[in-house]
Amino acid sequence: MVSKHAAPGAFPDETVTPVFRHDIPNVDRRTMVAVVVRYPPGGRSSVHRHAPSAFIYAHVLSGAIRSQVDDGQPRTFGPGQGFYENPGSRHMLSENASAIEAASMLAIFIVDPDEDELTIADDDAGMPPRPDRRAASRRLI
Repeated sequence: MVSKHAAPGAFPDETVTPVFRHDIPNVDRRTMVAVVVRYPPGGRSSVHRHAPSAFIYAHVLSGAIRSQVDDGQPRTFGPGQGFYENPGSRHMLSENASAIEAASMLAIFIVDPDEDELTIADDDAGMPPRPDRRAASRRLI
């Protein structure tokens, strides 16, 4: 479920397990999707973005996850802590902060039900245009 269109080997260090998917009955055209992302010691994801409509909340379950969204500062989150990604964000860094212990997080997506490609590997050369942040925020209201 990482992405059915990602290049082979694009996400070599992570394991993504789908755990929940359901249309939100009182929010028109939105689906909640939850996945557990597991990183081995020293594991990391490639730079990536998510489905254009996706708002994501990530909640650390175990270990320590280092994350950087867009041009924000890298931060490390421990169990019980979390962060979010607005629609159109680029996830510059997502990795296990430990070289000796595994880490995991629950990622919850609120997404258009027609978007089944949740995670797309990026590179600087192939980066698509990003939506205006204010427009993306208005869509959430």
